[in-house]
Amino acid sequence: MQSILLSREEVARRAKELYENSIRQQVEREENIGKMVIINIETGEYAVDKTGLESAHLLRKNHPFARLYGIRIGYKVAVSFCGFLERDL
Repeated sequence: MQSILLSREEVARRAKELYENSIRQQVEREENIGKMVIINIETGEYAVDKTGLESAHLLRKNHPFARLYGIRIGYKVAVSFCGFLERDL
């Protein structure tokens, strides 16, 4: 199946919309704070693990060409180059 090329901004917008509308209330629990949620922006499927790598592999098993996006649960950014991650309260 031919897929439509999406910009990075559109992929991010779709992922954040899915996260805010349906995923956040399911995953944002104390035991998941700081973990990564990886979202398939086409199907809405997601998986959670410490780094996001296992989740990405799991989601790609069923959909090898899926467009995936990662969000660090409870934080405003997924990674920081200065060593400080700001919490999203």
